[in-house]
Amino acid sequence: MKHPGNNREAKPQISNMSETLKRIGRYLLKRKGKLMLTMVMVALGSALALAGPFLIGKAIDDYIASGNERGLLLLLAGLALVYVSYSAVSFLQNYWMVEIAQRTVYELRDDLFRHFHTLPISFFDKRRHGELMSRVTNDIDNISSTLNSSIIQVASGLLTLTGSIVVMLYLSPLLTAVTLLIIPLMFGGMKWITSRTGPRFKEQQRHLGDLNGFIEEAISSRHIVKMFSREEDIIEEFMEKNERLREAGYLAQAYSGFIPKLMNVLNNAGFAVIAFVGGVLALSGQATVGTIVIFTEYARQFTRPLNDLANQYNTMLSAVAGAERVFDIMDTDEAVDRKKGQTPLLSGEIVFDDVSFSYEEGKKTLSHVSFHALPGEMIALIGPTGSGKTTIMNLLVRFYEPDGGKILFDGIDSREISGAALRSQMGFVLQDTVLFEGTVMENIRYGRLNATDEEVIEAAKQANAHSFIERMPDGYDSMLKQDGSGISQGQRQLLAIARAILADPVLLILDEATSSIDTITELHIQEALGRLMKGRTSFVIAHRLNTIRRADQVIRLKNGGIQAIGSYEEVVAAAR
Repeated sequence: MKHPGNNREAKPQISNMSETLKRIGRYLLKRKGKLMLTMVMVALGSALALAGPFLIGKAIDDYIASGNERGLLLLLAGLALVYVSYSAVSFLQNYWMVEIAQRTVYELRDDLFRHFHTLPISFFDKRRHGELMSRVTNDIDNISSTLNSSIIQVASGLLTLTGSIVVMLYLSPLLTAVTLLIIPLMFGGMKWITSRTGPRFKEQQRHLGDLNGFIEEAISSRHIVKMFSREEDIIEEFMEKNERLREAGYLAQAYSGFIPKLMNVLNNAGFAVIAFVGGVLALSGQATVGTIVIFTEYARQFTRPLNDLANQYNTMLSAVAGAERVFDIMDTDEAVDRKKGQTPLLSGEIVFDDVSFSYEEGKKTLSHVSFHALPGEMIALIGPTGSGKTTIMNLLVRFYEPDGGKILFDGIDSREISGAALRSQMGFVLQDTVLFEGTVMENIRYGRLNATDEEVIEAAKQANAHSFIERMPDGYDSMLKQDGSGISQGQRQLLAIARAILADPVLLILDEATSSIDTITELHIQEALGRLMKGRTSFVIAHRLNTIRRADQVIRLKNGGIQAIGSYEEVVAAAR
């Protein structure tokens, strides 16, 4: 299960941090009222935090030194009120910010998931599903955890920093100048560290997505892994990918871990310098003890926000790395669907007019394919693997657009028909049956959501599925697991056929619809499909002779072109 993407790549960079933050901000501003109220609480909390040290200094100079017990008790009561109010304000701002953050990531995840369903099938062909799942879950969760804490801490830090500088300048310009000496050292160290953590965090998110994709693939193909006894190989590959994630995570976290250590060293050094200079000023009578106490507390309040801002910046780098991966998907162009209006009910006439198509540029999958299907005809597509049978089906349902030529439905170019409206008039029975986690009734009703229970049961009877459904523990209310595990492959296809019968389509797409059904059951299914296909245009990929013989036209494909076309007898004769 080796993949080309396993090779080491250049370390990714955060391409446009400011634009990414603006886009996140647009989501936040949808709740601007509550966000402004939260910011008011942040400002009030910062003011209360600044008031505490000031009151302590006043207590030392005005009351403790003079022995004024009454005044001291009143001030202590005021100090207690300040700290109680600070706790209440902190609770409110965090409570509201969590609500804002959760609503924001809810909308972001919802927009991303909705956008997934507008993307062309070719987009998913080129990406591993687990890696896409990682963007919906891990990357958005990373944004969520950052919004919950970073916005409040950044806003509070900036306000506290500004307030601390103002008060410190008021108390002692000299000590303020001493305190500010450590800022260039802090920013120099932060710049050196964050220039290395940003790419590491993005690399970590990329490796996490790659690992998720690998795990999803390994679990979904577990039967093949066991059949070929490749357990050790897949474990070894998992260990390689896990090691890359560990290494990227280690480097990201190790570099980011330097920030608080650096800040603590500079904080302690700054505090020691302030204490020394303040002591000299106090001994010389140029400052009171209370002033020095206030100043040292504000110096701590000054450096603590710097420390918090540095840590939050580091956290934001990780969130921005995840957000860029999310917005990268959301910026992918939607599938082309020119006509958005209603499409009239089609009769089933289909023309392929010199159609060519390639999945990869320069590698033709279909080349100049032309045929004409009349309403109600059954068209059988035959040919070796890779000849283009499934590609024709994919073009019919507009999963892809032709590179050249035209596909006409009742004389209308397929590009001028809404893809959703077109597919609403189609029924599908594919070789790889897709069933959802839910009841048998819900899985059949997926073909027509407004169908009654009686119509669902009638469709199951026509598909010869009713008898085995009745034998299930809860009948039509029996729960199916994801992908229908727990019932046989043949029974899954019977349910898929019942779903197609219920849809009552104009056009039928049958891809080896009876490939996993035993011979006796197939006789009943062929009879049901015969009734279903009567009066409807149907395209069938099949290898069994009894299916091909009944076709109005048989198209033999080879190397992406039509080798022969006509009745069964004519195509067989041409092959001799």
